Amino acid sequence: MGRSTVGFCVLLTLSILMASLAADAQPAGQVYRIGVLWPGTAARISGFMQVFRQELREHGWIEGQNLVFEQRVAEGSYDRLADLAAELVRLKVDVLVARSTLAARAAQQATQTIPIVMTSGDPIGTDVVAGLAQPGGNVTGLTSFSLDLVGKRLELLKELVPGLTRVAVLWDLEGPSKVLEFKEAERMAPALGLQLQSWGVRAPHPDLEGAFQATAKEPVGAVLILGNPLTGSHGEQIVALAAQHQLPAMYDTRGSVAAGGLISYGPNPADYNRRIVYYVDRILKGAKPAELPVEQPTRFHLAINLKTARALGLTIPPHLLILADEVIQ
Repeated sequence: MGRSTVGFCVLLTLSILMASLAADAQPAGQVYRIGVLWPGTAARISGFMQVFRQELREHGWIEGQNLVFEQRVAEGSYDRLADLAAELVRLKVDVLVARSTLAARAAQQATQTIPIVMTSGDPIGTDVVAGLAQPGGNVTGLTSFSLDLVGKRLELLKELVPGLTRVAVLWDLEGPSKVLEFKEAERMAPALGLQLQSWGVRAPHPDLEGAFQATAKEPVGAVLILGNPLTGSHGEQIVALAAQHQLPAMYDTRGSVAAGGLISYGPNPADYNRRIVYYVDRILKGAKPAELPVEQPTRFHLAINLKTARALGLTIPPHLLILADEVIQ
């Protein structure tokens, strides 16, 4: 092989390598704007944004250099989501991150062109996407919805609370996915020897105190919280009411356990945040939302608060402590 042929092959190889690197690199000289639509409280979004920024930085997206954030927080007033989504659209964000099904629906109603990355909820049941494998339209991301988790959470409560026979279910009557989850809880309860008491409330202004006060008439041994949007906007109040009424409570995310709740079982938070960044990164590099399948969680996080258990007079079974991913002292 002649020197000119070798040189050509080397140049060709380098060209292919550089083209590959360029395809995966951030477009030079452009500053992208990421909108975050948050139905819950400012206190809850701060922790998410800290991790979100760090994960993006590891992909080369750095706030103040090639990235700007626009945050809109509903503070639990879900009727504000439409207006807040419209604000982000007027700002011409390049990607809109929607933290719940309600937020994703509001964002989708505000724009059919800006890519939307949703981070929880039931996108199929609420018609946000056409399908998980092929979402179509301008929405993709993650779904935390899984009916299997409802039964698992009831099983864990049964193991945790000796002699448990009656469980209250705190849920949002207006949440389409919560209706399905409550029906699944009703289906699973008899096999576990449990009776359910419905504590249905209506967001965004649920009568949580009234729900917990129902124990005076119909005592229960534990509470199953059917998650967002209730825990996203009223998590601290729910934890406080559970403590006040001396009720063991099962939550969907470890944030409530870190705040003093007893136990949670749900998608691994570290994996979840990492995958949100995956979608944002891919879209900023040119991928279309319609071509990115919606992902369901594959790993789950069991968190237990020992301090809360002691306050409730509960002894955590040793096998649950072994299974726990996180034990808060």
